[in-house]
Formats: sequence, C-alpha cells, structure tokens
Amino acid sequence: MSEEEAKTKVIILTSNYRIRGQIHLQAGARVTDFMIDSKNFVAVTHVEIWGHDGRLIMSSPFINVSRDHIEIITPDSAPQPAAALQVTPNRALPSNVT
Repeated sequence: MSEEEAKTKVIILTSNYRIRGQIHLQAGARVTDFMIDSKNFVAVTHVEIWGHDGRLIMSSPFINVSRDHIEIITPDSAPQPAAALQVTPNRALPSNVT
C-alpha cells in the first residue's frame, strides 16, 4: 500500500455472502470511484465471509471478489448486528432504513 492509499472498511453483499473487509482507496477517492475504476476483481483484505444465515464461513487475510457478483458495496462505518445485514429475497426493508 502506498502512502497515498487509505484502508477503507466495507461490507460487500453478493447473492450468497456478506463480506466484511478492507479495500485500499486512493487518497480522496470514494467507494464509487473505486468501483468505477476496478477491473474484473476487487481486492479485499482482512476479510470475514458470512452466509446470509449469519454463520461465519471463513476469514482470510486477502481475497479477490468478482465484480460481476457484487450486488451492494458500502462503507462499514459502524458495527452492525448480523441480523441487520442479512439479505432475504422479497423481504421489505425495516421501517428504520431509508
């Protein structure tokens, strides 16, 4: 990692997994900029991979995530309970989500 890069904690949702880890952004860049510039795979470090059932599947110092399988990527600004991050098809969002 160069001095001009910063580690940013993110949550990545795919159809099968919830991935918590860090991406390396250029100074001043947004996650959106990072995704626009990314190629076929996104490098993620300090990774935890969770099933949508809340079960920890694995931890790894590094993984590549296929960009085509990313449905949602968001900065991980605060700890969230596992139930709040589960994705269930055809489920309405909780009333406190805007």
